[in-house]
Amino acid sequence: MGREDDAHLITPDLLLRAYEAGIFPMAENADDPGLYWIEPKERGIIPLNAFHLSKSLAKTIRSGRFEVRINRDFDAIIAGCAAEGPDRRQTWINARIRSLYGVLFDQGYVHTVEVYTDGHLAGGLYGVSLGGAFFGESMFHTVRDASKVALAYLVARLKIGGYVLLDTQFVTPHLAQFGAIAVKRSRYRHMLANAMDMQGDFFAMADGATAETVLDVLADQRD
Repeated sequence: MGREDDAHLITPDLLLRAYEAGIFPMAENADDPGLYWIEPKERGIIPLNAFHLSKSLAKTIRSGRFEVRINRDFDAIIAGCAAEGPDRRQTWINARIRSLYGVLFDQGYVHTVEVYTDGHLAGGLYGVSLGGAFFGESMFHTVRDASKVALAYLVARLKIGGYVLLDTQFVTPHLAQFGAIAVKRSRYRHMLANAMDMQGDFFAMADGATAETVLDVLADQRD
């Protein structure tokens, strides 16, 4: 898709309309002032009824090592997603991305799932909620398994909230282990249109939901 060098012309409202049309923005890197509009030929999704919960991840969730919260600290989550790490040498999250999604967070369209251990942020994710779709943007961890726990909690929350589409943009080896698949653009557009006719409730599952609640929701999806 095309590049928008005048990224300041992209407003939060325009960004929401782009998501409704199946398009999302990315920057070349953190220092790039421009944004690219992207519409992949194949789109990554995780079918909510086919999320793969491994025995080891279920055990980690049940252990109580992590506390999971939502929408507490957007700035820390997007900073964590933008930080370099051993498996990520550069980021597509630039200053304009941070600003745009920060506004959408304040407006209630962007949500975070935050994972803590001993009171410290250990990982998490953020994404955009529209209709019956959740568009996952990025995730990170500084403690092993924290981002996996965040994803499991997200899937449980979306299932309880009546969502029908979890968009991951692309399929990576990391996401594939949870059941992510690639669908062709035409099929994705049909799924997106269906999701836009629905209204998910991100808050149907309580903040601080217990491990037992999450595991019960995902009980039929364990290996």
